[in-house]
Amino acid sequence: MIGKPFRVICASSALLFAPAVVPAIDAPQPSFDLVVYGGTASGVMAAYAAAKEGLHVVLLEPGSHLGGMVTGGLSATDVAHFQIIGGYARDFYREAAAHYGVHTLNKHDDWLSEPKVGEAIFKAWLKEAGVEVRFHERLKEHDGVEKTGTQVTAMTTEDGKVWKAKVFADCTYEGDLMAQAGVTYTVGREGVEVYGEDLAGVRVGTPKHQFLWKISPYDEKGKLMPEVDPSPLGANGSGDKKVQSYNFRMILTNDPANRLPWTKPKGYDASRFELLAKYLGEWKAHMHREPNLHDVMNPVMIPNKEADFNNNGAFSTDYLGKSWSYPGASYAERKKIWDDHLLYTKSFLWFLASGPRVPKPLQDEVNSWGRAKDEFLDTNGWPNQLYIREGRRMIGMYVMKQADLQINLKKKDAIAMGSYNSDSHNIQRVAMPDGGVRNEGDVQVPVQPYEIAFGTILPKREQTENLLVPVCLSASHVAYSSVRMEPQYMMLGQAAGVSAALAIKEKTAVQDVNVTTLQTKLRSQKAILHIEQEATGTGTE
Repeated sequence: MIGKPFRVICASSALLFAPAVVPAIDAPQPSFDLVVYGGTASGVMAAYAAAKEGLHVVLLEPGSHLGGMVTGGLSATDVAHFQIIGGYARDFYREAAAHYGVHTLNKHDDWLSEPKVGEAIFKAWLKEAGVEVRFHERLKEHDGVEKTGTQVTAMTTEDGKVWKAKVFADCTYEGDLMAQAGVTYTVGREGVEVYGEDLAGVRVGTPKHQFLWKISPYDEKGKLMPEVDPSPLGANGSGDKKVQSYNFRMILTNDPANRLPWTKPKGYDASRFELLAKYLGEWKAHMHREPNLHDVMNPVMIPNKEADFNNNGAFSTDYLGKSWSYPGASYAERKKIWDDHLLYTKSFLWFLASGPRVPKPLQDEVNSWGRAKDEFLDTNGWPNQLYIREGRRMIGMYVMKQADLQINLKKKDAIAMGSYNSDSHNIQRVAMPDGGVRNEGDVQVPVQPYEIAFGTILPKREQTENLLVPVCLSASHVAYSSVRMEPQYMMLGQAAGVSAALAIKEKTAVQDVNVTTLQTKLRSQKAILHIEQEATGTGTE
């Protein structure tokens, strides 16, 4: 049973993105075995795993919370085949379940927990392992990485501190350390011809999360409504630099004692939801019933009368077309994008709760829910982490592709497994030549359990030999749409932490870590690396 939840202060985007005051640094700068940049769940696991192997580890988090999306609103864990989730990731979910008196992980409900519970576990683990955790330490925006040849020697944060280490791990969703270290990466969608992927590029046929009938995106004056891109849809299968939509995963409750009321946000503009209002207004005529909550959002119940609310349907919490520039944007621009996503989310919910054109049954349902008072205390119940579903993707030692999810399932250098379906959210909403409107980019294709190669978290040797990248890992857009799930990030983080320890012990580049030794160590930590383990039920309780 977990004790009182860990609480830290200040995780608003204003503080996360605010420029730091740079003091004079007179004291000698400490040196570590491993610097982990990014307090995501992957970063926590990398730091914890390395410290358990005896390394002196510091975890630098630009914000003020641990866990990334695991504790930032994504409580409806993307599990799929739960048998393939092993190692410290499984230990985490087991401990979270035990908090509620549950001692199995054999059904989906066992994997669901409140954000505050997960963050308390992460804090306790890092303390127990002796990891130094430093909040509000963001990489200097320019010239923040020092290299000697292919060795990253130090990173400098905005406050002027210089962090030296033998090995570094970039565990952020953005990949700024990776980028500044000179590692090759890509953003957006490859065309079908790049890796021979028939799911790649623009997706003309996208039936899910789609408008259910032809509806015009133009108002009575012939003007295009807000939240619709006037650009033409690209050719089917063509590549672009667009990334799948981001959103905030809301933790809401229908418990009146724990429920915050909806309020009109500053900057609210009802006109941006004209298309949604029109769609809802036509709903009964086409569907022969009034729209309900599940038509516009996807609530999944978690403990204590709370629910993780995600995107669902044609017009929901996903902010289509507004994430494209985020991966490579400046810190100032990212703050604008982050804040714009938050305003969109607040406005969307206020529109549903108060808009005169919203059907009353739906409005009544929305008003029976509200933000949970006991979550995200320092941001008034709004999540402290933007769901950055996809940002930069490294082009590393091994690029994971569609075939690795469907055909080439086994890897000699496997360090973890994946099993979630290929899942890209829509990327854009466009006006079509036929006078209708269409969402584009959604991919939902089932996969079988597959093995994840060590090379996916390794930069090319000629670029850097002491950096590990378990989040912005090396994969095509199609492959990343499956491997991007938080349990996989966590397992890859564990592998990164153990790899760092072996590289230091063996005095070798991370690319030369002995794979057999690495796999043996991971298996000793109950990691599930191969399909044979999953098939024999090794991953069950």
